[in-house]
Amino acid sequence: MAACGKVEVNEDILDTLSPELQVIKKTMQDKQMRLGMQEILKALLKIVPDYENMLVENVLRPFIVKDEDYIRIMDLMLENFNKGLHKETNKDARVKMFPTYVRAVPDGTEEGDYLALDLGGTNFRVLLISLRGQEVNMDSKIYLIPQNIMLGTGEQLFDHIAECISKFMVSHKLGRKKLPLGFTFSFPCRQEGLDKAILTTWTKGFKCEGVEGEDIVRLLHEAIKRRGDMAVDCLAVINDTVGALMSCAHSDRQCAVGLILGTGTNACYIERLENVELANVKAEDGPREMLINTEWGAFGDDGCLDFVRTEYDRHVDKHSLNPGLQIYEKMISGMYMGEIVRLVLVKLVKHSLLFGGQGSELLFQRGRFYTKYVSEIESDVDDGFKNTKQVFEELEIDKSTEEDCRIVQHVCSLISSRAAYLASAGIGCILNKMDRPEVTVAVDGSLYRFHPHFHDLMMEKTQQLVKPGLKFKLMLSHDGSGKGAALVAAVAHRLRQEAHTFQKEDKSNLRRNLGEMNLYEQS
Repeated sequence: MAACGKVEVNEDILDTLSPELQVIKKTMQDKQMRLGMQEILKALLKIVPDYENMLVENVLRPFIVKDEDYIRIMDLMLENFNKGLHKETNKDARVKMFPTYVRAVPDGTEEGDYLALDLGGTNFRVLLISLRGQEVNMDSKIYLIPQNIMLGTGEQLFDHIAECISKFMVSHKLGRKKLPLGFTFSFPCRQEGLDKAILTTWTKGFKCEGVEGEDIVRLLHEAIKRRGDMAVDCLAVINDTVGALMSCAHSDRQCAVGLILGTGTNACYIERLENVELANVKAEDGPREMLINTEWGAFGDDGCLDFVRTEYDRHVDKHSLNPGLQIYEKMISGMYMGEIVRLVLVKLVKHSLLFGGQGSELLFQRGRFYTKYVSEIESDVDDGFKNTKQVFEELEIDKSTEEDCRIVQHVCSLISSRAAYLASAGIGCILNKMDRPEVTVAVDGSLYRFHPHFHDLMMEKTQQLVKPGLKFKLMLSHDGSGKGAALVAAVAHRLRQEAHTFQKEDKSNLRRNLGEMNLYEQS
């Protein structure tokens, strides 16, 4: 900081590369010129009442990404998508584009009772779902995943899951009834079959030992076998994006993209089978398309997004459990948004631009500004700032002004808007790649669901980024990770039955033809 009499210029929150500031710095090297400039600056500050607002805007300027930069992000993402899809380049791709082996969406004929498991964060759910055509009845129970299990061993995690399933089946009087099961496992996996998925890396705060590189379904079955008190047939393992898509596709046949905007972020979409070089399937064995799990959270891990990353993004990444990984996700998702806001607020406080330079112990505590605060603050619709002041109370900030409330609201708005626009660039890339005339995007996740403006921000930006003439809509997926998992299991069960029926008919036709041949030879 350079002092000018009683006036202080915060050089580290100004644009130090601006030509104007460079001229001033050179001028200040001369003593006489420096004294003259100090007097001029004092006079100017008296007639520029918005000086502090200018400094605030300089702090926030890096979060305002230009339209051409969003287009550049789309182009980079498409390059990453193609690299992940092709067998020769997938090994070096950061965005892995995993085949899901899901090749059909619900057709409305699925019926019966199904179990669904949903693991994608600190909560774990077990669901019993009954399908009767378009009618869906669900009953579920939420179980917590304790921190020590999230950071323990894989055996501890899957034993805990098996225990939850057992308790659920006992409470619902299911006994040892064998039900088809779909498992939503919302972590990066390499799918080797509909019922075989290899965890590639933990995210979202999980670090269970001995799970990465292993088959999730096998670990689940082994834990169930160790208990010996239930029978479960896991037909499919999917992630939450596939679940969101399948849930919406049950009622909307145009649904072809799934998007998660919650603790983490990810997307899936329906790709033409000829572009899916990693899947070990035959085109004649089913529909000529397959759902692709992009795992786009890893976009930017190669440094391609550095041109839009801020010092706050780098700070969050440095202090995360997986530094250098999931860069795109860390700029968007709910696990990190609150911390990015907190870092900006702390900087403003330290430069006496917020709360009179006096924060609180909680504000200066890493991870203490929750992402839910962003949604609550942006929900204030008048100058009463009821929600904002409530957040200040929870953070034990005793003194604040209406201007402080406006600044905090502005900070939240810019950071959440950037997140919505970055997600829009991803969706715009997918829609342009698919090039379908009309697509429904199924969206699930707490960030999208509870933020007051996320939907509208995404609609506005995505419309700007898609090819002219392409139509789309964003549809909230209702319990995609639960209902969607059951629907994947139901579709798999239906296809098994159809294949079994086809084989029986094929054998019957073969026997009939052989019989006709024998009669012909005898005659």
